[in-house]
Amino acid sequence: MKRIAKAVGTLGLVGFAAMSGQFAVADDSGWVGGLSVGQSTANIDDAGIAAQLLGSGLTTTSMTDDHRDTGYKVFGGYRFNRYFALEAGYFNLGQFGFTSTTTPAGTLTGEIKLQGLNLDAVGILPLAESFSVFGRVGWNYAEARDNFTNTGAVAVPTDPNPSKRDTNYKLGLGLQYNFTESLGMRAEVERYRINDAVGNRGDIDLVSVGLVVRFGGDKPAPAPRAATPPPRVAAAPVRVIVPVRAQKQYCSVLDLAYEIDRDEIQRDDKEKLGVVATFLKKYPDTTALIEGHTDNVGTAEINMQLSRRRAQSVVSFLVQDYKIDPSRLMAVGYGEERPIADNRTEEGKRANRRVNAVIACASDFEGLKVVAARTTMAVEIEFDPYKHEIKPEYRDELRKVANFMKANPSVTATVEGHAGKYLGAKEITPEVSMEVSQQRATAVVNYLVDNLGVARSKLSTAAFGQTRRVDYGTTLEGQQENRRINILYNYVK
Repeated sequence: MKRIAKAVGTLGLVGFAAMSGQFAVADDSGWVGGLSVGQSTANIDDAGIAAQLLGSGLTTTSMTDDHRDTGYKVFGGYRFNRYFALEAGYFNLGQFGFTSTTTPAGTLTGEIKLQGLNLDAVGILPLAESFSVFGRVGWNYAEARDNFTNTGAVAVPTDPNPSKRDTNYKLGLGLQYNFTESLGMRAEVERYRINDAVGNRGDIDLVSVGLVVRFGGDKPAPAPRAATPPPRVAAAPVRVIVPVRAQKQYCSVLDLAYEIDRDEIQRDDKEKLGVVATFLKKYPDTTALIEGHTDNVGTAEINMQLSRRRAQSVVSFLVQDYKIDPSRLMAVGYGEERPIADNRTEEGKRANRRVNAVIACASDFEGLKVVAARTTMAVEIEFDPYKHEIKPEYRDELRKVANFMKANPSVTATVEGHAGKYLGAKEITPEVSMEVSQQRATAVVNYLVDNLGVARSKLSTAAFGQTRRVDYGTTLEGQQENRRINILYNYVK
């Protein structure tokens, strides 16, 4: 008779405490699936088998065990956030056996095959951007099929081919490295508690490596609408990303809208581009990144091509009509990947059909003449974590902002507040980020009004929380860039 012995000790579940956090859907959520293969190991109770044979009047003279085999599992599940997932799958732990030789002469051979289904709760502890440790606890529903054969003096059991299905617990601990947002590799150790078909209980260990695929991982999730108030300015750009930061502060940012499936520049947009060309000529060291975007109507491939044509049409216009050196311009298409509005509405689709011209910052702009057109300029102000106090080093810059607005009475400004998603390894809730970003925008408006004499009627605020991050926030430098204020100047006819 075969017995799979209980293993000594337990397997710790590191990182599972993270399950106590909120189960809010975040950018890290999504469906996952994969396959793992490795070595399974059973502890066979040779002493127990010999004792049972001795009870039948048989003395064991030798015992050989087959306690290792190849096991595998196929799994799928849903990751709710960066800390918690549910996974289910099919496992096959392989086949194990023993052969006992006795006196009087005879042999007893036993084999067991194990397979089943499992459901696990998985706790995840990120250690770096691409590396994490995880633990799992769950249930397995296993089928155990035994087979006994005998020779000589050994009597076979009444039922030589018993089988049993039963539910037990399972535990696991592992490491995962993500090559991309969609593909990763796992190494893990799991313990399955198993009941065999003849009344014994024991543990089977599976040490495996495998691949895990996250479906839709390379496509960023849209910002949660519940936490994102509508922008106060219709032409506000999705974010300020400047190719050159250096010591420069002031940037020109342009937002152009397009008709459905078109890449031609509209007449009023050409006027806006004239203002951009004036800026580029005044500051010959600046460069521009022209970003093309679309709504989600049509295939992703067609939308990517359309967005590139839109961006290139702007580059061509600036080169041909204003003689801007093409080496200063770069066109890139993002297709439907970076929406700023809800594609389920016609208004949202119109907002997403756009080109953003993001122009590297210049050291000053007070002497730049304002042309009647719709465009924006921006200054970035960074903050300490959870803070909204204006640092002394930005006060001179805000004075330049005030002087510029006073010299151009038709100019109004929107003060955008932004915050990050992480502080170190800690994840900040969307509600806290939204509150802090609003406090930052309000603090800048109050400073311009109370200390520098700008009319409050010319200023408005917009809070975006963590919905318009310019960096993933996995480094301290990136987290600092997400804690910022953008002051957008609006020129309207």
